[in-house]
Order: sequence, then C-alpha cells, then structure tokens
Amino acid sequence: MIHKSSRMAVLVGLLLLVVGTFPVFAQEPVTITWFIGLGTGSQADQLEAQQAVVDAFNASQKDIVLETIVVNNTGTASTDALQTLIASGKAPDIIGPVGVAGSNAFEGQFLDLQPLIDETGYDTSDFVPAQLDFWRKGDGLYALPMGVYPSFIFYNRDLFDEAGLAYPPHKFGENYADGRPWNIETLQDVAMKLTVDGAGEDATSDKFDPSTVEQWGWYQQWTDARGQATLFGASSFVGNDGKSAVIPENWSAFYHWYYDGIWKYHFIPSAAQANSDVLNTGNVFPSGKVAMSYVHLWYLASAGKGNWDIAAAPSYNDKITAKLHADGMRISKDTKHPKEAFEALTYLIGDGMPGLLKVYGAMPPRTSLQASYFKELDPLYPQDVDWQVAIDALAYPDVPSHESNMPNFVKANDRIQAWTTLYPGTEGLDIDAELEKLRSDLDSIFKGGTAAS
Repeated sequence: MIHKSSRMAVLVGLLLLVVGTFPVFAQEPVTITWFIGLGTGSQADQLEAQQAVVDAFNASQKDIVLETIVVNNTGTASTDALQTLIASGKAPDIIGPVGVAGSNAFEGQFLDLQPLIDETGYDTSDFVPAQLDFWRKGDGLYALPMGVYPSFIFYNRDLFDEAGLAYPPHKFGENYADGRPWNIETLQDVAMKLTVDGAGEDATSDKFDPSTVEQWGWYQQWTDARGQATLFGASSFVGNDGKSAVIPENWSAFYHWYYDGIWKYHFIPSAAQANSDVLNTGNVFPSGKVAMSYVHLWYLASAGKGNWDIAAAPSYNDKITAKLHADGMRISKDTKHPKEAFEALTYLIGDGMPGLLKVYGAMPPRTSLQASYFKELDPLYPQDVDWQVAIDALAYPDVPSHESNMPNFVKANDRIQAWTTLYPGTEGLDIDAELEKLRSDLDSIFKGGTAAS
C-alpha cells in the first residue's frame, strides 16, 4: 500500500512533468502612446531629443513600450487631431507638455493622478508644493509639472541709479529700502518718481508735463486683461455657479488702478505710446525708457542686453501673487493602462526632464535641477542677474490660473481681448460702466448667447 503522502508527491511530480512539456510565453509589453503638439514639442529641433528620451525609457525596462504621436502645433491642427483620437476611442495615454490655456478644450478628459501617486508612493518632494496645487482642481490633481515660467519685475538699474532710488526688493515679502511694505502703493510711488517729462520733472512734481513724457515707471507686458489683473490676486470672470459672469472686486480695483496709472498719473504708457517707435513698437523694456516691466521668465530672449535685473512682485491687500505660465504632463481618463502610463509619465518628468527641457527652453519645476539651469544662463547675461527671484516666485502662483477655462471659451476670450485693447487705449472711459458692459456681455456669452455691445 502506498502511503497517502507518497501518492501526493507522485501526483505533484507528474503535474510538474506535464507542465514542463509546454512552453512558457513571456507577457507582451504594454504600448503607451504619448501625444505631443498641444503645447511645445512638435518643432523639428525638438523631435530628436524627445525620441532619445523615449528610447532611453524603453531600454530601461521591458514591460512598457512608449511611442510618440507628434502633431504640428499650427492653428488648430493638434487640437483637431486629439479630438478625433478621443472621439474614435483611440485616446492617447499621455498628453503634454501643455499649459492651462492649451488644455482648456479638453477639460474633463484627464485622469486624476492623485490616486496613482498615493498607490505607488511616488515622491513629489522635489516640487514646490504650490506647483502641484497649481494643477489641482477640487480634490484631484490633473497634471504633473514639466516646465515653468514664473513672473517677476524686470527693472532697469541705470534708470533707478539716475533717479537716486533704491532697487525694488528681490525677496518676496521684503520691505522696500525705506521701510515701506513692497506693495502696490509703494510701487506706484516709485514708478511715478521714475516717470520723467521732457524737462526732467518726475510725475510727483507739480511742474510735471504729461504731454512730454519721455520715460515711464511701470508696464505689464504681453498679457491680456486677465493676466494683468492677476497682479491684484488670482480670480476669474466665471462665477461660483460655473455659468454666470462676475467682475471680481480685486480685478475691478486693478482696472481702476491701471487706468488711472495711464491717464491720471501717467506712470504707465498708453497703448499708443507703448506701440510707438519711442518704446520699441510694443516690446517696451529694451527701449531703455521703461524702468520696470512685469512679465514672465520666457521674456528673457526679448529683454535685451541692457543693465537690468529682476525683482519680486508687490503685494496687494497683504497677499503676493506671481502669475505663472507652466506646462504639465497629463494622462487621458480613457487610458486602458493607467499604471503603465503613470510609470512612463513619471520617467518623462524624472530622468527624462533634463534632456527635454534643453529643447523646450523652460525652467525646471524640480528644485534639484534649478541651480544647473541658471548656471547655464549666467554667461548669456553678464550683468549678474539674481535668479533666486525666479525660483522664489514659484511659491506664489495664481490659483485659479488667469488662463483657466471659461464657458463658450472662444467667444468669451474674444470679448476679453476687446476689453484688453479698450482701457489702455481710450481716454475718458467710465471704467465702472465699461466693466458692467463686460460682465453683461460675458454673462450672455457664457450662457450660449452673444455680446450685446
């Protein structure tokens, strides 16, 4: 008689023998697609670097094959292509890099990444917390940072020196040299002292002649009305119900302040002045006739080679806001392989980030990469720029973003662009009445109608 345990051993041995006669197939790798073109990435000089990062990722493991879908970012080509892929059930897994404005057409199409971060224990400590908050909506996190363009003040050292004025503070929240808070009121006073007429009188003088201004103290360059107003704090024209228009109190205050700065106190150039040959036909700062210009890091290539430096944004009502332009990496909510897509995405914003940002031209959102980034910029700007200002600005982004989505976005944006042109270019406006027209028009547009005015 065979003992029960012996019979079991025989059966197990036979089973192993049978199984051993069949081939064991390795699991096929998962293909993850990366859609490039909604934002940067589709230029010819960027393709090689992107492919090198893709090849490096594919060589680093065997479970995922990352492939790119590149659509040229011309007109609506990339938006149309992505909409077609989504509608046909072939949504790409990863989408980016793309900013807030570039992704507005696809609101609701992106995966909340927070559960994947929690599940995998992904380390986000190399990002300033505010940079993650920038991509949150409600309780969800719908992108991870790829490139950032903080905003700050470009100032002309020579014009400050000529006026005998201390430079604006470089540390956010620090007082001006005379002990006053670096806020809107102090900024205006300094800007008026830097605004000079043909006789050399500044805008604080009773003898100042606004018809002969030759130098201005302040300008906010290359942004629309939403971006300009964010100097007074983040907000939105969209009401809490998501469909009604509002004029936020802080933005109303900004438009009054900026309008008076042009037409009453004259320390800000009007649209006609800014677009004149005197002020370099719109790119005012390199003219050498504007003491301070508020703009983003991407402006470096246009700032000129003069004796300038950068400084902190002022506060308004004790709050500092340094509006942000940023590119994020997203995952489609329709991906069939969220974990694999997340693994690929985190490689792109991890090991792949240095190679990608070299061709994207953006500042790294990772704190560990910022020193080397600015070290490479130093030789291009021999006047010794305080890059720490740009790094510190990342802690004060505008949430919600001034580029956030709006109902009936294209028509709403057109109406805002009209407003952007109106107040810097038209003297004698009733700003409150014009803001009410704007609110009424946007309210109609948000609800599917058209502007009345």
